Amino acid sequence: MTPTDISILRIQNQLVEGSEFKTPEELVGWMGAMQAQDFAMAKWAVGVRVPGSTEESVEKAYNQGKILRTHLMRPTWHLVSADDISWMLELTAPQIKRILKTNDKRFEFNETVYSTSNKLLEKVLSNEQCMTREELVREFDNIHIRTDENRLSHIMMGAELDGVVCSGPLRGNKLTYTLLEDRVPTKKSLSREEALATLATRYFKSHGPATVRDFVWWSGLTVTDARRALETVKSGFISETIDSETYWMTPGSAHRRMYPQQLRLLPAFDAILIGYANRSAALATVHNKKAISDNGIFRPIIVENGQVKGLWKRNTIKDRVLIEATVFQPINEETKSAIEAEALRFGEFLNKRVEINLQHELFCK
Repeated sequence: MTPTDISILRIQNQLVEGSEFKTPEELVGWMGAMQAQDFAMAKWAVGVRVPGSTEESVEKAYNQGKILRTHLMRPTWHLVSADDISWMLELTAPQIKRILKTNDKRFEFNETVYSTSNKLLEKVLSNEQCMTREELVREFDNIHIRTDENRLSHIMMGAELDGVVCSGPLRGNKLTYTLLEDRVPTKKSLSREEALATLATRYFKSHGPATVRDFVWWSGLTVTDARRALETVKSGFISETIDSETYWMTPGSAHRRMYPQQLRLLPAFDAILIGYANRSAALATVHNKKAISDNGIFRPIIVENGQVKGLWKRNTIKDRVLIEATVFQPINEETKSAIEAEALRFGEFLNKRVEINLQHELFCK
């Protein structure tokens, strides 16, 4: 396999191409979890993989609690299906809590603070109530728990990891919190060994070809746990070693036809890059800092035939969306038309008119 082969197979297994899923929750379950600190882009990450979906249909699944947004695996936001949230938290929360202990010391948080804040959340969010961050700040102020200097985010992350809260339905454009037990009344538990095996299976099926190092990065597991998880399930996968790196994938991947991929406008923090420790299969080193900032912001990308060819951004104004695209190298009219078509597809997802800004001097005649 070449790096391009690896990237094309990843695109296919992540269902950017050829998805048969009909609902957001099916797709999110297949992916295991999807990074979601940029919620608008996370909705498009789902939408680009579920044919015919719209922002409205993704939000409907979210508002109904079929997909949830919370902190798990690495200490950042992820979308996860309601069926998976409980066992994933049980598996990954202890590791995240260890990582966050430095901030506990900085904010002078201890078990008493967390216990008090969790009890308050259970009280004010009872009876399926949901509240915005601004509303929760006032509640914490009433019991003299400081929420400034990022303390609120730390408190709420702790409550998520404790399984107390998760995302509630949108209130207009505002995100809310609600109690996890109200959102997911039936808790699905797995033994630790079952959870490790399930997470490894989900990852290598949906993200393969991938290495153990990639799995460690994506999952937040220790190297020991990641290797143990793969050892449990590796009979269901095949491997190929390239430049001393062993890539694991489903048996069907090796026989899949390597046809040229359609051009796609993929969102910020898309799994085609952020799902791997080594992103060189899709992103040339020379372009790395263009697509990923020094402080770890993953920008929206233009991908064609498995390779990142440029960047795009959107600006939404009432009933229209302005798409600005920048490519790394001159492109022909066919690729230009493909960018325009994909921009229109994004507009259809948002149910907005599209205006496209392409700098004409970038294109070959």
